[in-house]
Amino acid sequence: MNNLQYIGKMDAIQEKVERVFAAMKGRTSEKDMQRLHEAFNLANEAHSQQRRKSGEPYIIHPIAVALIAAEEMRLDANCVITAFLHDVVEDTDYTLEDIRLRFGDDVAFLVDVVTKKKKEHYDTTKQVDNYRQLLNSLHYDIRALMVKIADRLHNMRTLESMRPDKQMKIAGETDTFYAPLANRLGLIDVKSDLENLSFKYRCELEYNDLERWIEEDAERNEDRLKAFTNRIEYVLQNAGIEAKAEIYYRRPYSIWRRMQQDEVDFNHVENRYYVRITYTKCRFPMSEKSACIKIYSVLTDYFKEKPGTFQNLIDQAKENSYRCLRLMLLSQTGVWEDVQICSTRMVETSKVGCMAEIGDNIGAWIKRFRNVLQDIAKQRQDDKLLEEISASLYYDDVMVFTPNGRSIIMPKGSTAIDFAFKLGVETGLHARYAHINGKLSSIKTELKRGDCVEIHTDFNSHPHAEWMDHVCTYFAKSEIRHWLERQQNSNTKRCPLCLPLPGGDLIGIEDDEHHITIHRRSCRQAILLASKYGDNVKPANLPEDPNIVYPITFQIRAIDRYHLLVDTIDHITNVLNLNIDSLTTTTIDDIVDMRITFFVHSVGEMIRAKEHIYNIRGVDEVRQA
Repeated sequence: MNNLQYIGKMDAIQEKVERVFAAMKGRTSEKDMQRLHEAFNLANEAHSQQRRKSGEPYIIHPIAVALIAAEEMRLDANCVITAFLHDVVEDTDYTLEDIRLRFGDDVAFLVDVVTKKKKEHYDTTKQVDNYRQLLNSLHYDIRALMVKIADRLHNMRTLESMRPDKQMKIAGETDTFYAPLANRLGLIDVKSDLENLSFKYRCELEYNDLERWIEEDAERNEDRLKAFTNRIEYVLQNAGIEAKAEIYYRRPYSIWRRMQQDEVDFNHVENRYYVRITYTKCRFPMSEKSACIKIYSVLTDYFKEKPGTFQNLIDQAKENSYRCLRLMLLSQTGVWEDVQICSTRMVETSKVGCMAEIGDNIGAWIKRFRNVLQDIAKQRQDDKLLEEISASLYYDDVMVFTPNGRSIIMPKGSTAIDFAFKLGVETGLHARYAHINGKLSSIKTELKRGDCVEIHTDFNSHPHAEWMDHVCTYFAKSEIRHWLERQQNSNTKRCPLCLPLPGGDLIGIEDDEHHITIHRRSCRQAILLASKYGDNVKPANLPEDPNIVYPITFQIRAIDRYHLLVDTIDHITNVLNLNIDSLTTTTIDDIVDMRITFFVHSVGEMIRAKEHIYNIRGVDEVRQA
């Protein structure tokens, strides 16, 4: 680095430091501002000889974490001081007592919590012990978690300098713990950044495809949506309401998750974007809720409302405190549009989460959240800790009940099998059928909010392999998987859940016997294992062998016509020279649903097959089942 580059780098560092101070000045006392300056000076001195993996001065990282804490998360002075100092004890000769003497017990406590403890032997793994350390700190408050999330966000934003296996380890931790945690804390923007950065580094090809598809979709719909938002603003203005209607496309990970959940391709994902109506002023003074309802009333006088789509997320806010009125409106072009009505304050609150709720509400929120995570840390003292944490930090939930009235919150999409394992391992392993709201039901039945569920067991009943397709909680998946593995007594080298193919985005996880199981980088099991056993993540590859083929299944939807089935078989067998294993087809109202299993040698061959099938006349959708 020449002198000009060095001076430029130092100027950039100083500019970011000044941004931290500027963000804190309006809400911080003069005494605390002095402490912030002292914290930076100490961090700058302590890290003066250190460099990041990228070769940059290490002090860039603490400054960036402090800037996130100050600007994006709006944390208090002690949290920002902790952000400056969060690596000092771990990576330099300064001690926790040095921190205590200079900045007091509160900062020392926060620094201690975010400092990874070095041990010769970890209770489970280094990663899991670090999670437990964070969770056990919640007897005080949640600020240490907030600082740790800021630290993780900057690490994710600078992950390109890491090796692919390290990227997978850090991304796995982020996906399993930090992104869901940020969501639960109401840090919507931070959550979105974390999960998208994780997705980008785990599955670069899929991420890039989605970014391109989103950009193309936005360009195609720009004029139509602009006309819709202009009409909304015009209608509200005539009613004496100042509001802004804007289009927000959901980010790649959110759309990808919907594609997986709904088993559709990008073109068939519903609600790829939403219209946010943010009001700033009404003609007559009224509460936020009343103003939102007024806007709802005005709009539904003009636009048709899709029956059954109205959601009051102001009174019945999600656990992460996100608030709005939500519904579907029919635009002038005949398209049902996802519309969210909120105030500017609601939008700001969604950015900074629970820390925006100053007053008594924040104390109750912290207590409720703290109790959930502390129960997990106390009850699970083995390697299932992460499964329990992940299951408690899901995105959406449903509340269901036992026959005696006990309420149990489950992830949205849970089935009676998940519920059975929530009641106990033995109940889950021997579940046979259920009564849901008094009706005899399969244990594979998906639960809905308010269901009353009774599980019936039989000692001779045991899990089946297909149960894995009908559970969504980590705990249930783990117990079922362990039971099946014990029965099979097998030691596969290729993950049976994600079924990786040669040429794909792959990663290896080494077990205690030094066997490596190869996974797709998007495999949920690989993400979980990478977050728990980061040091066991290995570069991996499946070599393409002309003598080895792998079964894949495509679900095809098409418009019925003469010779459609013959053309499909011809493309696969004669054009692509691939062997078909099985094929089923049903036709309802001239719409054909076809499920076909055939054998390929690699991801490239699978992609070519998908492209060929898409080009068959009448085919509308092709997805891997």
